[in-house]
Amino acid sequence: MKRWLLWLVLYGALTASAQVPVSFSPFGIVEGFWFPDMTCELGVGWERIIFDWAQHQPQKPDDWNTLNVDDRWIKAASQCNREVVALLKNTPAWATDGQPGPGVPRNLHLPVDDPDNYWAAFVRRTVEYYTSRGVYHYIIWNEPDIDRETYGHEFSGDLEDYFLLLKVAYLSARSVNPAVVIHLAGTTYWHDVNAGRQPYYERLFERIQQDADAENHNHYFDVLSLHLYFRTQAVADILHEMRALLARYKLQKAIWINEMNAAPTIDPDWPVVRPQYPLDLDQQAAFLVQAAALALAYDVERIAVYKLYDQQLPAGGESFGIISPLNATPRPAYAAWRFIAGSWWDVTSASHAQTTTLDAVRLLHATGQETLVVWAREGQPAQVSVDATGSKAYLVDHVGGLQVIYPTDGRYTLALPPARCNASDGCFIGGEPWIVIQPQAGGSLFEETHHQRVEVRFN
Repeated sequence: MKRWLLWLVLYGALTASAQVPVSFSPFGIVEGFWFPDMTCELGVGWERIIFDWAQHQPQKPDDWNTLNVDDRWIKAASQCNREVVALLKNTPAWATDGQPGPGVPRNLHLPVDDPDNYWAAFVRRTVEYYTSRGVYHYIIWNEPDIDRETYGHEFSGDLEDYFLLLKVAYLSARSVNPAVVIHLAGTTYWHDVNAGRQPYYERLFERIQQDADAENHNHYFDVLSLHLYFRTQAVADILHEMRALLARYKLQKAIWINEMNAAPTIDPDWPVVRPQYPLDLDQQAAFLVQAAALALAYDVERIAVYKLYDQQLPAGGESFGIISPLNATPRPAYAAWRFIAGSWWDVTSASHAQTTTLDAVRLLHATGQETLVVWAREGQPAQVSVDATGSKAYLVDHVGGLQVIYPTDGRYTLALPPARCNASDGCFIGGEPWIVIQPQAGGSLFEETHHQRVEVRFN
C-alpha cells in the first residue's frame, strides 16, 4: 500500500469518532493545470493562473483571445473542486508608452467608464467573461516592489502608478460583479529591506489613506498578498510584521500567501548551476511543512506553493516545482503538500511556541484531534516530550510517512533532527519536523535539556 494511502486509512480510523465532511482546503498550488490529474490528487482547494493582458488583447482593445487561459483548465479545476484565482499582469504594447509587459497602462487617470482607460476596460471585460466560469478572485499585478534596474522587475511604474492601477481595477471589477475579491500584488518584501527603504505595503497604505474615497470603497482591496521563500523564521517574522502593519492602519484584511517554497539545488536529477541556497529535496519538503504550520498559527487565510512544475526550464535553472522538471515525477515536497492539504484543511485554531532550540505549532481540528508540529531551529538536535492525551498517537514525518506510537509514563519523547546550517546562510530551514496527532485534551509540550523538563508555552 502506498505511504499516502496508508496515511489516509489510519487517519480515517483516528478521526472516526468525530467525522466532519471534507470541504474547501485553504492550501493551493500555482499553475496546476500543467498536470491536472496530479493536481487533483494533491487535494488542493485553489490554483493561481496568470491572466495575461497582452495575450488576451495582443493588438488592440477590441481583441479578446482567451486561449492563454484555456477554458479546459478552468473546467478541470472545477471538476476537482479547485477554485481558480487570477493574476492580472503584462501590459500590451498598444496600451502603454513604456516597455510592453511591465509598462504602466496609458490613461490610468481617466474615469473607469472611459473607453480610453484601457486597463479599466480590460478588467471589466475579464470579470464579465470569467464570472460565469467561477472566477471571483483577482490579484492585481505581481511584485511591483522590484526596481526596473533589477532582474525580474514586472512593473515599471512608481508607487502612485500602482495605487492608480489598484484603484481602477477595484472600481472596474466591482462595477461588473460586486462579489469579486481584489488582492494586492504579492511583493518580495526583501527588495525594500535590502535597499533600506520603507516597506512597499506601508507606503501603499499611506497613499490609500490619503484618497478621499478610499474608505467608501473598502480601501480598494480585500486581501494582502505575500511571497515567502527559503527561510523558516522569516515566515513567522514577516507575518507578525504584516499583522502589526494592518492593525496600525486599522485595516481588517485577510492575508494570503500566494507563493511559498524553497527551491532545491541539490537534486541528483536536476543540479542547479547557480544555487541561491544549498538545500536538498528533503529540506524543500521540510520547509513546506514548517511554513504551512506557521502560516496557520498567524491566521493566514490561504497558502499556495509556487509551483507544481517548471515548464520549459533550461538545464541547470533554478527549479521550484514540487514535481521534477526532468520527468514530472513527484518530489518529496509533493508528498508533503498532499499530506498538508488532506489533513490540515479543517484546522479551527493554531498557536506557535518557540525556544532558542526548537519551534512548535499546535493545530486544533474540527474532528476533535490536535496536531503538534515540532522541529529543531539550530544545528544541534533537540528533544521534546509530549503529554499523551490518549492510549496512542500517530507520528508523521515531513513527507507524510506515518507510524503508530504508544506513550511511556504518560508521554511521547521525540528526538528532533538538527537543522543543516552553513556559515553564510545560517540555519535558514529548520531540521526535519515530526508531527504528532492525538485527541485534544490539553496536553503539554516539554523541552528536554540538560536533564531538565521545561514547559514550552504557546501564544
